[in-house]
Amino acid sequence: MKIAIGGDHAAVELKAAIINKLESAGHELHNFGTDSTDSVDYPDFGHPVAKEVLNGDADLGIVICGSGNGINMTVNKYAGIRSALAWNEELASLARQHNNANILALPARFVSLEDGLAITDAFLNATFEGGRHERRVAKIAP
Repeated sequence: MKIAIGGDHAAVELKAAIINKLESAGHELHNFGTDSTDSVDYPDFGHPVAKEVLNGDADLGIVICGSGNGINMTVNKYAGIRSALAWNEELASLARQHNNANILALPARFVSLEDGLAITDAFLNATFEGGRHERRVAKIAP
């Protein structure tokens, strides 16, 4: 699977752990940074992830900032992006199963590395259930 990933200075440690784990599992990661703890602006790292998912160069995306909110809001500005902020495995799974989420947003300052990795796994291993959910997902875009 091709996965685009990006995050701000709060995301560096979690993002590195996710990249290491997913590359070890055979996934192709497109890292849009940042890889430094110097203060940066999260939108600069969310926009390229959203574009990569929209243009089909990535199957899914992962975005990370301190609370997860700012970068989630950024990528959700793109028509066709359905990004879900998840701080536990169940939310991540349901985002894919019920909402056909194509980007996972993680709150780096509110999840441990272990939990962040588990949430990522739950997101990637879930699939859209379709059925009654298709009708609802189709109503998301205006």
